[in-house]
Amino acid sequence: MQGQNQQQAYDRGITIFSPDGRLYQVEYAREAVKRGTASIGVRTPEGVVLVVDKRTRSPLLEGSSVEKLHKVDDHVGAASAGHVADARQLIDFARQQSQVERVRYDEPIGVRTLTKEVTDHIQQYTQVGGARPFGVALLVAGVEDGEPRLFETDPSGTSNEWKAVAIGSNRGDIQEFLEDEYETDLDVDGGIDLALRALNEGRDGALQGEGVGVAVVDAETGTYRELEAEESQSYIDDIEAVETDDEETEE
Repeated sequence: MQGQNQQQAYDRGITIFSPDGRLYQVEYAREAVKRGTASIGVRTPEGVVLVVDKRTRSPLLEGSSVEKLHKVDDHVGAASAGHVADARQLIDFARQQSQVERVRYDEPIGVRTLTKEVTDHIQQYTQVGGARPFGVALLVAGVEDGEPRLFETDPSGTSNEWKAVAIGSNRGDIQEFLEDEYETDLDVDGGIDLALRALNEGRDGALQGEGVGVAVVDAETGTYRELEAEESQSYIDDIEAVETDDEETEE
């Protein structure tokens, strides 16, 4: 009984390490990320692609109200997995930091610098009593000095830079697909195609343009843009056409 009480103390206290060096609340926050629908980032020489699963709980729900893709600055976008409200708070913080940089230095904030500001903010919530960690992970995509950059944030406050990465549900399967299929010389269209095929790999049911979100940060123009549902559907149709041709060839 005493051991159980000690376990609960480590469970509830964000500032208390367990005897084996774990912060349980941070681990629970990571589990919250795993329960969120998947988001995928793919970096190419021409820009960074973000693809998100905007699966809705009801046919009556407007898909446009599902917040998974976010414009942070003209040259930076983000995708989230986990608690939507937590993501909104972090996105608002990131936007504030971007504007502060422009006002203070009259230049756009670096993608790495912005990611570090966000992860420092996240980390503070792992050391403060009476608070809880953010139950969300972000993919931060942007262009810095003409170079595409893609970072992942974690509820612990750490960040990593990736060529291609997935967060959210079925991460293991999607990441394995990306590792097998990613090529360094992909163009933006190839990056979108890869991300959509990877999303389809870890998803039940067929992809639909209304059910996914696609955004691109273009390296040449340094601008963030979200694709319309019709544009996303055209990529999905092309993927399905190729898969159908492959099946007919095998037969």
